[in-house]
Amino acid sequence: MSYTTEDIRNIAVTGQSGAGKTTLVEALLHEAGAINQVGTVARGTTVCDFDPQEKTHQHSLDSAVVSLEHDGSHVNLIDTPGYPDFIGRALSALPAVETCAVVVNAQSGVELVTRKMMEQAAERGMDRLLIVNRIDADEVDLEDILQQLKDTYGSACLPLNLPAEGGKAVVDCFFQATGGATDFLSVEEAHVNIIDQVVELDEELMEQYLEGEDISPEQLHEPFEQALREGHLIPICFVSAETGVGLRELLDVFARLMPNPGEGNPPPVFKGEGEAAAQMAISPDPDAHVIAHVFKVNIDPFVGKLGLFRIHQGTVTKDSQLYIGDGRKPFKVGHLLQLQGKEHKEIDRGVPGDICGVAKIDDIRFDALLHDSHDEDQVRLQAVTLPAPMYGLAIQAQSRGDEQKISDALRKLEAEDQSFLMEHNASTNETVIRGMGELHLRVMLEKLKDRYHVEVTTRPPKIAYKETISARAEGHHRHKKQTGGAGQFGEVFLKVEPLSRGAGFEFVDAVVGGVIPKPLIPAVEKGIRQALDEGALSGNPMQDLRVTVYDGKHHPVDSKEVAFIAAGKKAFLDAFYKARPVVLEPIVDINVTAPNAAMGDINADISGKRGRISNTLALAGGLSTITATVPLSELDNYQSQLKSMTGGAGSYSLSFSHYDPVPAKTQKELIAAYKPRDDED
Repeated sequence: MSYTTEDIRNIAVTGQSGAGKTTLVEALLHEAGAINQVGTVARGTTVCDFDPQEKTHQHSLDSAVVSLEHDGSHVNLIDTPGYPDFIGRALSALPAVETCAVVVNAQSGVELVTRKMMEQAAERGMDRLLIVNRIDADEVDLEDILQQLKDTYGSACLPLNLPAEGGKAVVDCFFQATGGATDFLSVEEAHVNIIDQVVELDEELMEQYLEGEDISPEQLHEPFEQALREGHLIPICFVSAETGVGLRELLDVFARLMPNPGEGNPPPVFKGEGEAAAQMAISPDPDAHVIAHVFKVNIDPFVGKLGLFRIHQGTVTKDSQLYIGDGRKPFKVGHLLQLQGKEHKEIDRGVPGDICGVAKIDDIRFDALLHDSHDEDQVRLQAVTLPAPMYGLAIQAQSRGDEQKISDALRKLEAEDQSFLMEHNASTNETVIRGMGELHLRVMLEKLKDRYHVEVTTRPPKIAYKETISARAEGHHRHKKQTGGAGQFGEVFLKVEPLSRGAGFEFVDAVVGGVIPKPLIPAVEKGIRQALDEGALSGNPMQDLRVTVYDGKHHPVDSKEVAFIAAGKKAFLDAFYKARPVVLEPIVDINVTAPNAAMGDINADISGKRGRISNTLALAGGLSTITATVPLSELDNYQSQLKSMTGGAGSYSLSFSHYDPVPAKTQKELIAAYKPRDDED
């Protein structure tokens, strides 16, 4: 390995599906000499889209790591998926890089994923770079795109080069701003705008500039980096990945202007748990203790588990002994890998800033910190805010006996994708998979079939209703059973009271005088928890209540655990029915982005779904976004409905908000449909 930390540039290539990210990365690899021939998405020959599913769908479905060498720099690129359904996989790559490069389709402008990635990168204090691709496409207005970017992200958006000859060339406005014809603006004006923006952060340089002295790109490097870190500058580059226009200029920007691991904002690292956690300093020191972060996990039936990690501190070698999180047993790295798409090359060591891989380590997991000292066993990186998987399908094995095989396969898929979730609803006896949308789950089910050779049938899941109480009440039950031999006896007095929404369940032992012996109190709680899980009104779990056990009786011979389980459960149900019980339904926040012409239909539709609109915001490019809260039960098949209302131009995201009582009519229907299981005393 011939490069150092100072030579490394880590860049996530992000943006909306269709912006040409994979084609751009492929073209950059060829331009830098990393590959001999340019592959295409259509033929399934690109370095990054190597998975069979990606070749079939002709879109990136997961992130891929590649690297190239340019002008003395080692550039790591992470090509990320652009479908909104797979944004979780794109966001997961951000902790591994200093720069988030967002590719914008010149034909489409600012789109949903563009906004999401720019927002998340800004929240994490990352350097941001906008790349306008397809500048030579028909009927594009690049001046309008530039204005749209400025309108959306502010005056900090400034071009480093400008298109010329109708997008068939670009003219440098930073390194060698010597003039030349452009399609709009002028090289001089663009150059002055950049200088003005950058020198604001360096008083000495500003004074020199105001006195009329020339400022070289080398003098601007340090304040330029500061401007990127502080969001004071968001550079824009124009390219055409298909024709190669602007590729060399973009590589120069990567190598000469984007930060190395010692210049970017380091990710927040915390030591300790909960409120006691304190932020600690890390530095790209190759001689310090190792701290590396796992940002991606792949599980292949043939290769095994592959963990990709970014080294933030220290040096990792093939002989390194690393701990995973708070694990007490280290693993030996053995084979340290550098990735080029699906190809893995063994390397001797990884320095701070490197992106590496390690295979066949069963305990490695997403978001884990790898370290070589017990001093770091409670260290963690600031977590990425990933959208909650809200779109669900209930699944059932097509072939009897496949249940365990399916469960194991889904756990592996869950380990790979943090926006994919499997859960089992005990009250409905349903296994439900959840993801970001219909496409996301369709891809996961394809993977389940193709990779693990199992198939399932699907149906819409039952809504995850909950039960709670709205008043205080007391309950009592005496459990007495005599069967000829030793009997069963237990008596419990308790009271229930509602808690705030989302507070969960609290159990309070207020028994005094030993009327219920201390060893039997857990049995009372166990009986109550059984009732909580099973539900009473509609068969759905209970939440947001406190149960206080304050009195009871026991028998020196007949009082057993089973007796107090039964007494606790029945006493709790006695109180529950008196406490004005209600059924709760999940309420979600929905954010809909669509063309302005469809806003009226969308507003009316949301109102008709018992939704409450909280905000409507006009966006650039003839779009608006609506924020509302809507009962989840009203959003069945919403993807198809929105597609119909917007002609496929709308998108939406969901996140859980809270639980609210269902309407009285719905509660009656749910109670009527519930057939409780008879418990024997």
